[in-house]
Amino acid sequence: MPTIELPQGQVEYRVVGPDDSSAPPVVFAHGLLVDGQLWTGVADRLAARGIRSYAPNLPLGSHKIPLGPDADLTPRGVARLILDFLAALDLSDVTLVGNDTGGALCQFVIDTDATRIGRLVLTNCDAFDKFPPPPFGLLVKAGRSRAVLKLMAASTKPTFLRHSALGFGPLSRNLDPTVTRSWTEPLGEDKAIRADTARFMAGIDKADLLDVSTRLDRFGKPVRLVWGDADRFFKLEFAQRLADVFPDAELVTVPGARTFVPLDEPDVVAEAVATANSGHERRLST
Repeated sequence: MPTIELPQGQVEYRVVGPDDSSAPPVVFAHGLLVDGQLWTGVADRLAARGIRSYAPNLPLGSHKIPLGPDADLTPRGVARLILDFLAALDLSDVTLVGNDTGGALCQFVIDTDATRIGRLVLTNCDAFDKFPPPPFGLLVKAGRSRAVLKLMAASTKPTFLRHSALGFGPLSRNLDPTVTRSWTEPLGEDKAIRADTARFMAGIDKADLLDVSTRLDRFGKPVRLVWGDADRFFKLEFAQRLADVFPDAELVTVPGARTFVPLDEPDVVAEAVATANSGHERRLST
């Protein structure tokens, strides 16, 4: 997996799709305690359609390379890391795609600097004062302790626990044990990863994202919300509320999908992203 050197440190990322693609590049943002593998199915389907995409492993607990001790790992700081990633790869007119905590990071990105963003696709994610939604606020508070994070990682070693109601079970109906194991291992094996993760969790403040929501109406570029209707934590009404904030937004409902829509319905998510990109082609031709 390639790495890139950013001001915050080294970041691994997956890139697929033709390097001479004429379509806008796609950049994925994942959520807390997962990595870019969340998007593999979607990215591979886009690559088959000639669309190049990038999935960085953000410093949210499943990354394997710790960042520098001075790196800003608040949500606003990780949004800046995403912007630095785009700049380092010289990506512009980007289709930015987020899920779960990654959707919140996308909102911080467009609030910080939307220059390189051409359009936004959000799947089930944090917004307004749901950052995180109940009951995950307790997990985030506990996760500010590196010792607690180590215990959490140890408790999820057995697959049946990782995939239970106490683990990833409520978030997807299509979990791969090998992938979920790779998500939890870094916390258990590397104290520097635990330090990064605790710093990010300590920086989460729902008031910050609520403040960002007051300016989302300034993002006049196309927005597509691709929302699983079987999500216990981010209901469809919540998605409609979010769609109503943006000047140019469309809500696509995904029947039966949970929080991790990219895992449950990668074909639907890939189609939504590809359709967003085709809108770019239509504008160029007019």
